[in-house]
Amino acid sequence: MSGTRLIARALTLGCALAFATSSFAQDVTLRASHQFPGGKGDPRDEMVQMIARDVEAANVGLKVQVFPGSSLFKANEQWGALTKGQLDISSFPLDYASGRVPQFSATLMPGLVRNFDRAERLNDSPFMQEIKEIVDKQGAIVIADAWLSGAFASKKDCITGPDSIKGQVTRAAGPAFEQMLAAAGASIASMPSSEIYSGMQTGVLDATNTSSESFVSYRLYEQVKCLTAPGANALWFMYEPVLISKQVFNRLNPAQQKAILEAGKKAQAWFAQEVRKGDQKLIDTYKKAGVKVVEMSASDYDAWLKVAQESSYKNFAEKVKGGDELIKKALAVQ
Repeated sequence: MSGTRLIARALTLGCALAFATSSFAQDVTLRASHQFPGGKGDPRDEMVQMIARDVEAANVGLKVQVFPGSSLFKANEQWGALTKGQLDISSFPLDYASGRVPQFSATLMPGLVRNFDRAERLNDSPFMQEIKEIVDKQGAIVIADAWLSGAFASKKDCITGPDSIKGQVTRAAGPAFEQMLAAAGASIASMPSSEIYSGMQTGVLDATNTSSESFVSYRLYEQVKCLTAPGANALWFMYEPVLISKQVFNRLNPAQQKAILEAGKKAQAWFAQEVRKGDQKLIDTYKKAGVKVVEMSASDYDAWLKVAQESSYKNFAEKVKGGDELIKKALAVQ
């Protein structure tokens, strides 16, 4: 075969390969997993569904298939799968990964946030910049911020000040809350929010704390006698971002990356407004179900904060690399 023909054949093969590669890059379906009920009005599911719709509407050869209700990965498996590139997109409490990345406990630290306005200011702070840098180094990228307020509930007595938790077997979301509640005299049973209902139903749990949305979505009003709503003194606030695997993101073409980021930004803005309605929906739902609803007073909050500072804050500062500085960055946000 002549040199000219070899060159022509190589060019033909090269063009075919380029076309095939281009076609593949323009026809990608990503899998998104989360633990929350699908199609039932949970704003966390809707946030991911919104991203999926907007990505497809961008017409860049990219689709997102959403698997709600732990149907693809269990809640505690998602971080590992995401950072290994086995899962493409997920929404879950970042604190669920604190067993592997202890710094993430700062995103569910008692009393660190207190209200939604402060949560939004935290998003643009050096505190969250450091958290996102750690996320990136671990192999994931935040595409949408989300903060949720949370409540306490019990099958026994209302949870107000620290003394009210003594002797109750309690589910706490993450190590920082577990340390604080244990210091106040509670017994701890660890589990994701998707397992709280069965824990209460079977007598494993007396009490729990979780997000306002989970209290409604998982119908916990069927199991509890008293709800301590977030109110003006929300001790419990959790960071629950939408994440994409860094390996997966880097394989997308620029137009697809742009579509993902823009969809995430839009969903974040929607969620920030929608989630503020969650506390009132929580109160209305529980009152309608005949559950007693109370709130923590400022003095209750201060008493809990003192317990937290002597337990979870102290432990985090002493045992987590850079922990003391991380908390100071969060507390510096006005």
